[in-house]
Amino acid sequence: MPVCKLFRLRHEAVVRLAAILILLTAAATGQQPPSPATAPPPAPNPNAALNHAIELYDRRDFASALPLFRQVAEAGNLDAMRYLGVMFGSGQGVAPDYDEALRWFRKAAYSGDAQAMCNIGSLYFKGMAGRPDYPEALLWFQKSAKAGNSQAAYNLGVMYRDGLGVSMDYQKALLYFRKAADLGEDLAMNSLGVMYEEGQGVMADYQEALKWFRAAADQGNATAMYNLGLLYEEGKGVAADRNVAIGWYRKAAAAGNLDANRSLQRLSETK
Repeated sequence: MPVCKLFRLRHEAVVRLAAILILLTAAATGQQPPSPATAPPPAPNPNAALNHAIELYDRRDFASALPLFRQVAEAGNLDAMRYLGVMFGSGQGVAPDYDEALRWFRKAAYSGDAQAMCNIGSLYFKGMAGRPDYPEALLWFQKSAKAGNSQAAYNLGVMYRDGLGVSMDYQKALLYFRKAADLGEDLAMNSLGVMYEEGQGVMADYQEALKWFRAAADQGNATAMYNLGLLYEEGKGVAADRNVAIGWYRKAAAAGNLDANRSLQRLSETK
């Protein structure tokens, strides 16, 4: 990785400079420089180990990545702790072990890592023993959202919108979706668009729906692209425009949205 390469080059330059200074000092005093064989070995570089572990992980060599992540995590690295939590929770390179996943996520969370807090919430939300624990999920999502995690804020919006473990509350859903959207979460932007289109907790407002769908689509959200196609096809908040609708359906389909493929097929049959 570029960061790793840059670090190595700088480290080697410092080593060379140190060697030159030792030689100059020895020449000035008439002493012989110490033998390289007697110099202490360089300290392990945790950043290099982490980067190498990530490279192995990205290549899906989970069995080789796992011990490296463990080594770096035990030295206190929060990123490595989160990777270990994901690997144990997903069974990557090891048998799934939710207790071990939680242990590593908690270590990172108790050090203030907002993403680890969100990951703990997700484990409880999905249910580690086949049964979701919504109260515990809510608690961890709230902690994570308070620490500025956009995914956790979005998840809270979903829980309040759908009444999962809480009373259905569109106003709170809107509040959390807006918070997540302000933090750049495209899923929340699309959800806001849906709520404004359908009048959930607010008066229906197609212009506002259009704004949020566009914001999400600009970040590559395929569902938002499809929703924009629907608005242009049906003339909601904009003049109906079949060609613009088709353009958005094509973008959505290219991004993997299956509903957009069906809409394109439907429109091709009704020319």
